[in-house]
Amino acid sequence: MTKRVRKAVLPVAGLGTRVLPGAKTTPKNMLNVVDRPILSYIVEEARAAGIEHFVFIVGRGQGAIEDYFDSAPEIEQTLEAKGKTEILADVRRDLPHPGQMSFVRQMAPLGLGHAVWCARDVIGEEPFAVILPDMLMAAERPALAQAIDAYGKVGGNVVVVEPAPEGETHKYGIVALEGRDGRLNRMTGMVEKPPLGTEPSNLFISGRYILQPEIFALLESLPRGAGGEFQLTDGMAQLMARQDFHALEYEGTTYDCGDKIGLLRANVAFALRRPDLAAAARKAIEELL
Repeated sequence: MTKRVRKAVLPVAGLGTRVLPGAKTTPKNMLNVVDRPILSYIVEEARAAGIEHFVFIVGRGQGAIEDYFDSAPEIEQTLEAKGKTEILADVRRDLPHPGQMSFVRQMAPLGLGHAVWCARDVIGEEPFAVILPDMLMAAERPALAQAIDAYGKVGGNVVVVEPAPEGETHKYGIVALEGRDGRLNRMTGMVEKPPLGTEPSNLFISGRYILQPEIFALLESLPRGAGGEFQLTDGMAQLMARQDFHALEYEGTTYDCGDKIGLLRANVAFALRRPDLAAAARKAIEELL
């Protein structure tokens, strides 16, 4: 019987160089999509998938993340006094229950593998999710919920993937599959940025993982990989020699909010998804075009 996935690691310590200067004073994952920070959507997705505890891996100057997920008495009291109940509900919507969030400092930017390793004591000996907050996923059933559904079927480790744009597989981490039948298939390997024509599939790793705790011991002893950093994919490749990995081609659309145009696309797409804003947003877009 598979253990339930209750905890999620959110590596948010990156500098956001692709969205500077916007990320100079505001953590990149706190940039707005419509009227909410990117992290608000990520936490909402995780809660809908049954996640009970969030482990944020943070760096220097990112106190705004912790503050956002805390009460703001002055704002809340003012809104309550003025009877602005709908806005008050929006302000409070992301507040966690006490003890539901942990914030772990990554002392140096040493890569995604190092960031995940920093969560080891909070995660303990249980399976966990990793969510890359740059990747905002719009789906009828949340992407992480789809991954946890798949984990319930096959156990082991699950990596969410999606087709790379044509001719761009060399920009991504690409999975190799034992066979391709439907959306959930056993993995046999991963290749980081393969030269065009050598890619084992067209499916790239897109930012949602279900991993077993044995990954931590492997991450602890990893040599530095690409870019001189400790790479999560290197640890996963070692774990794959011992445990099953499956790739899930999820149903939905991904917006890379760590990229300026990706962030713009996310703002437009999520505004058009909002019943209260869709008509006005469409009109504004049409006027600009």
